[in-house]
Amino acid sequence: MRDVLFRTVAGAEDLARLEAALRALSADIAEDYTTEAAALAHAVLGAQPSAHGLLALQGERTLGAALYSPLFSTVRGAAGVYVSDLWVGAQARGQGLGARLLAQILHDGAARWQATWLKLAVYDHSKDAQAFYQRLGFEPARGMQEMRLGPQAVAELIKRTA
Repeated sequence: MRDVLFRTVAGAEDLARLEAALRALSADIAEDYTTEAAALAHAVLGAQPSAHGLLALQGERTLGAALYSPLFSTVRGAAGVYVSDLWVGAQARGQGLGARLLAQILHDGAARWQATWLKLAVYDHSKDAQAFYQRLGFEPARGMQEMRLGPQAVAELIKRTA
């Protein structure tokens, strides 16, 4: 996999490749893909991006992709990178591309935000993904639970506190 080009998503063609990869990831993990193209474009290519996309390309083929964002931890005292999506196509799996994508994300995060650590989430049923991340040195978070506030609850909280 030496002839792989890593490119940050920077335009409409790259965005289309990223969206196709994210759709493939959703299919791979049996999840619905509900993101509208305009929302992804705003998040990645907007005036103040809330996410960044990375592509792994071999010629015209998209072999892998990732979507990631900055975060800051007062416990760690440093910026980090949250990887919300990481996909490697079936034809490229087992060849180190996932680790190379994560390394590229870390380089970009260090350059953009002085990030020194990385965070991601793995579904309980994704045993292969868990094993992959553990081989790289990731450890499960202990003593915490992810909490979420969905769109309806967001609207209700804003209304309640207005």
